[in-house]
Amino acid sequence: MGNSKIRNIALIGHGGSGKTSLAEAFLFNGGAIAKMGKVTDKNTVMDYTPEETARGISISLACANVTWQGVKINIIDVPGFYDFEGEFEEALRAAGCAILVADACGSVQVGAEKAVNYCVKNHIPMIIFVNGIDKENADYVKTAEAFREQFGRKIATMHTPIINGGKMQGYVSVISGKAYEFKPSGRQEIPVPAAMAAEVEELKQGLTEAAAETSDELLEKFFEEGVLSNEEIITGIRKGLAAGDTIPIMGGSATQNIGVINLMNEVADIMPSPDECAPAAVTVVDTGASGTVACDENAPFAGQVFKTIVDPFAGKLSMIRVFSGTVKNGDTVYNPTSGKEEKIGALYVLKGKKQETVDKLVAGDIGAIGKLSDTGTGDTLCNTKNKVKFGAITMPPAVYAMAVSAERSEEEDKVFQGLNRLREEDISFTVEKNVETGQTVIRGIGETHLDVICQKLKNKYGCTAILSEPAVAYKETITGRAEAEGKHKKQSGGAGQFGVVNIRYEAGAEDGVFEFVDATVGGSVPKQFIPAVEKGLREAIKQGPLAQYPVVNVKCTLFDGKYHPVDSKEVAFVSAAKLSFEDGIVKARPVLLEPVYSYEITVPSDYLGDVLGDMSKRRGRVLGMESEGGYQKINAEAPLAEMTKYAMDLRSMTQAKGKYMGEFLRYEAVPFEIQEKIVAARKK
Repeated sequence: MGNSKIRNIALIGHGGSGKTSLAEAFLFNGGAIAKMGKVTDKNTVMDYTPEETARGISISLACANVTWQGVKINIIDVPGFYDFEGEFEEALRAAGCAILVADACGSVQVGAEKAVNYCVKNHIPMIIFVNGIDKENADYVKTAEAFREQFGRKIATMHTPIINGGKMQGYVSVISGKAYEFKPSGRQEIPVPAAMAAEVEELKQGLTEAAAETSDELLEKFFEEGVLSNEEIITGIRKGLAAGDTIPIMGGSATQNIGVINLMNEVADIMPSPDECAPAAVTVVDTGASGTVACDENAPFAGQVFKTIVDPFAGKLSMIRVFSGTVKNGDTVYNPTSGKEEKIGALYVLKGKKQETVDKLVAGDIGAIGKLSDTGTGDTLCNTKNKVKFGAITMPPAVYAMAVSAERSEEEDKVFQGLNRLREEDISFTVEKNVETGQTVIRGIGETHLDVICQKLKNKYGCTAILSEPAVAYKETITGRAEAEGKHKKQSGGAGQFGVVNIRYEAGAEDGVFEFVDATVGGSVPKQFIPAVEKGLREAIKQGPLAQYPVVNVKCTLFDGKYHPVDSKEVAFVSAAKLSFEDGIVKARPVLLEPVYSYEITVPSDYLGDVLGDMSKRRGRVLGMESEGGYQKINAEAPLAEMTKYAMDLRSMTQAKGKYMGEFLRYEAVPFEIQEKIVAARKK
């Protein structure tokens, strides 16, 4: 099938708006499945993993395809829940076009608003499908008005609803002027209700103007004649849609399969095919030059892996969008990320968890490759003689951190191996060892994200991980200056041990951590024992006097000491240094230090007051703000200890519209009353 006969669509929108049900209706109408499943019955094509059926929500993107009006529609069902935003990024990289599924609740939900803004900003062609018009409190008209209020003239009313008893019972096609009533079998043509004739005419005028603005040619004709033909209006709408400037809106019910055939017709008729979308940007591997690749099946092959599925038994499956050329079974292709060649063993198209073998995938199509050894999510695969690389798929910042450990110590290796395998499937979380605290920390997008990862570990790899609040890497230092003697004397028959050191302690190590100075004169401590004194101090700074945290920024000057010609040994001076340290550090006014991070927080202006008030409660300092299109960007500093749950708190404060990033800045002294609490808790 040529790329002009392909449509790639990602189903996006707020969680629970009916994306998975809409995919089910598409597949049923196109004859790809014999019976429509239901999310509540846990039998849909797209939600098939144990984690999805257990929770009743989509967690991973899933692909399927259906043929309609001689066009192959590749459908990617995208999770709507905020914690799985990484799947949204991957799906839109692959599809390049979207259907926003919006709940007919009379307003624009947060997830829908974020999705539309994303598509508008990135010029992604999109149709809005207002779903659930059959529900009790549904209001299609109010919902469509809410979108128009927010996104203005971009929203194009191609179908105006026929309302009976407060419910949408059918629609009038604004362009053709034909009216249809929804029936269980699809739709039935009816006369246009007389009361709607004027409204339809007015809407058509609006569509004509919108279509005219998409090209000079149409605009000229519209100025001259005042009208455009239906074909010209459709041409203009298609042009506006392809550029991401026009967003058609229509309504229906996915679960009742009402208005879905109508939507499928529009996808086939007006949604741009891959060769009508903007060409994909690449970097030429050999020269580093920027370029694009043509959506042409005869051009050199180039595709991008947008998702990986790892099955402990069946192996790895790499979902790929072919942007250029053709890839066939048996081909050898090049991966510029790994710098290695890969042999294509098996090609598939997917229908949820089902894999259907194919001989080739052509430009514009979406499919999967089995068992690639050196290829991960986001990697490019290309012709060995025409090496290009697509840009990385941007992941949302993984700001929610928890310490992770195995429930049973003997499963430690199994847990961390399992997490590494899951990282192949989900590149939106990270796992790293915190050198300061010794803990392994997992970072994701939110609480549910990390819970799902633990659930997958258990289901796929049979091991249990425990999540706990990560420790804060406190440190200790001194604020004064003190001198202290350390004396180690041991006599136990035979040879004894003897060493005395006098050391001065003050803040201000050259490297910011530890500085040792030998200022002895006259051999009060013989040269061969000086390294032992330094060794003792280096061991001692690992645990400070307040709460056993490492001591930093301390300068230790050895200025005097005593030795015994027979009993002095290295071990004696190591111990003497430690004893001096214990006494001297306490005298030098120790304080606790905490890590302070800089934060960039972006929130809608409406929530600014709440966010600033909350920041001051966290001992934060706001350094500056700048306004950016209805949003405020706040630059602030705050102690890490106060920000451990900020990802979830900011989400609830801003209805999930806020986002932030943090970066380590410096260490600062902890206020005394908080220091006392930390020390008391540590002693417990």
